[in-house]
Amino acid sequence: MTETLFAGLPELEPGTVWLVGAGPGDPGLLTLHAANALRQADVIVHDALVNGDCLKLAKPGAILEFAGKRGGKPSPKQRDISLRLVELARSGQRVLRLKGGDPFVFGRGGEEALTLVEHQIPFRIVPGITAGIGGLAYAGIPVTHREVNHAVTFLTGHDSSGVVPDRINWEGIAKGSPVIVMYMAMKHIGQITAKLVAAGRAPDEPVAFVCNAATAEQVVLETTLSRAEADVAASGLEPPAIVVVGEVVRLRASLDWRGALDGRSLMSDQSSTRRRDPA
Repeated sequence: MTETLFAGLPELEPGTVWLVGAGPGDPGLLTLHAANALRQADVIVHDALVNGDCLKLAKPGAILEFAGKRGGKPSPKQRDISLRLVELARSGQRVLRLKGGDPFVFGRGGEEALTLVEHQIPFRIVPGITAGIGGLAYAGIPVTHREVNHAVTFLTGHDSSGVVPDRINWEGIAKGSPVIVMYMAMKHIGQITAKLVAAGRAPDEPVAFVCNAATAEQVVLETTLSRAEADVAASGLEPPAIVVVGEVVRLRASLDWRGALDGRSLMSDQSSTRRRDPA
């Protein structure tokens, strides 16, 4: 059965690097290409956001190298990670660079791929399900609904220096995007929500924080723009988290499918409720 499943899929050749998205957490969200890479790789260089259960699919004897970058904590420099991929490939290894979510959605995959190009290392890109879509789906929040929004904006809450990006047109996004999905925004959520409210967003607009999305530890905090900073502080929640602003958050009251599977009531208090979702 396994061989039939992977029949016809590409081989991870020695001296080659595959940049692969592992999805937001649930190993079931791995693509066939991702699973195929895991079963072939000699070395797997993985992020902190990769669920450990995904790594159990690695072939016996595969070397696992941790290369996680977490805000505010000691972590390898991006350039060093990129050059490590080059080094491993040049030694003849089959290299899998496994990244949480999608490597090209705020995942620095583009930077790593450009380094491989610079050093003439053959590579393949394998997209993954990004947390801004899949993680919210596991919280019962659709990023689009034709009765609510016809546009969505994805943005990062901090730039390479660790501060709120000053090149984002916050006023334009606040006025033009009915739904805003933010990666790595929890640390600066007070500044971000203040910018959005100052640009005209309603203080009582719903906001959701989905922490450890699509894992057994998933927790969802529903609040509002005006209460977000205080409620996050009071909750004790920590990253990783995906944050969504907009009326689609209210749909969670009906679409919390994980809660439904657990037999829990689907109705929720839409202001400042901390809810732990079942695995």
